[in-house]
Amino acid sequence: VLHMDRNDYYGGESTSLNLNQLWKKFKGEEKAPEHLGASRDYNVDMMPKFMMGNGKLVRVLIHTDVTKYLSFKAVDGSYVFVKGKVQKVPVTPMEALKSPLMGIFEKRRAGKFFSYVQEYDEQDPKTHNGMDLTKVTTKELIAKFGLDDNTIDFIGHAVALHTNDQHLHQPALDTVMRMKLYAESLARFQGTSPYIYPLYGLGELPQAFARLSAVYGGTYMLNKPECRVEFDEEGKVIGVTSEGETAKCKKIVCDPSYLPNKVRKIGTVARAIAIMSHPIPNTNDSHSVQVIIPQKQLARKSDMYVFCCSYSHNVAPKGKFIAFVSTDAETDNPQTELKPGIDLLGAVDEIFFDMYDRYEPVNEPALDNCFISTSYDATTHFETTVADVLNMYTLITGKQLDLSVDLSAASAAEE
Repeated sequence: VLHMDRNDYYGGESTSLNLNQLWKKFKGEEKAPEHLGASRDYNVDMMPKFMMGNGKLVRVLIHTDVTKYLSFKAVDGSYVFVKGKVQKVPVTPMEALKSPLMGIFEKRRAGKFFSYVQEYDEQDPKTHNGMDLTKVTTKELIAKFGLDDNTIDFIGHAVALHTNDQHLHQPALDTVMRMKLYAESLARFQGTSPYIYPLYGLGELPQAFARLSAVYGGTYMLNKPECRVEFDEEGKVIGVTSEGETAKCKKIVCDPSYLPNKVRKIGTVARAIAIMSHPIPNTNDSHSVQVIIPQKQLARKSDMYVFCCSYSHNVAPKGKFIAFVSTDAETDNPQTELKPGIDLLGAVDEIFFDMYDRYEPVNEPALDNCFISTSYDATTHFETTVADVLNMYTLITGKQLDLSVDLSAASAAEE
């Protein structure tokens, strides 16, 4: 494997920047003001995402043994914005009983639904309650339990992590399996959220894979400007040229920016990055937290995500918190569009606004041997991204990656 990158850092879009790099990117100035603390104490993710404790990314990290280069810490809380308030996401029948999100009768119904989901086993028809979840829609399943719209909203968006309401009209199996993943992730770390996050930020991930790749003979070349992909007469990839040298290859794997004529734009993400001196209000003083604002609550077409991390995950100096607000852009004014999420943050020391376009491949990898990833979405978790990576793995190798790993081997990663 030869890895070429036009940047002078690992990870491309998913890197983490120190404070001076952040300042340069957004303000065009070399140095950040001194009152914010030492530049090197900051690791600000460019694509902030948490990992589901029992999700596919954690399984990939264990499977590849890359966990020996990383340290993780559980994320404090998962919240949802409903009826103008930030509320903890209840995920167990017990939490559902205590939650102010629901009235007393609704709690009983939600508890029954959570119990059904927890006991559901695809292989055991006795747990199906006479329903075939490959045919019954999510809406029909939820109707059986008589849940109201607000409950449906937080279950669909904050537990099953759907990004819009299309799931309501699709087979319920996907939503039930997503809910089970949430509950399993929560149980695995016995924490107060189902998420984990690496110390020193997500920039650690590509660096850990770089180390692992080097162990197996992979070569890394950073700072390679204008990587140009070369093709033969049949349109198949034959190499990559940079600075007058060509590395020959049979297959190429890259993000959309390297092959702009083989991708199409599928949307734009609007995002704000804030540096603060306090946790997000109404989140029980959580040092790391996700708040999902379902689309319906803001009369939007897509959800809004608020993500916060702090010095407890070593991404900022002591006493500082980094918050992100992101959503699929529906206008070209991120300041106005992101206001509902920014309003939840309280006072900020500094704030930056950013918009980036998202792309997906339109080429036929079997014909040109180019394997192109889809751009990161606005969500604050990795599930959609990992599905894309595993799909690329299958296209490249012709086989499925078996992730049925021995999860007890993950104990080191859970320390």
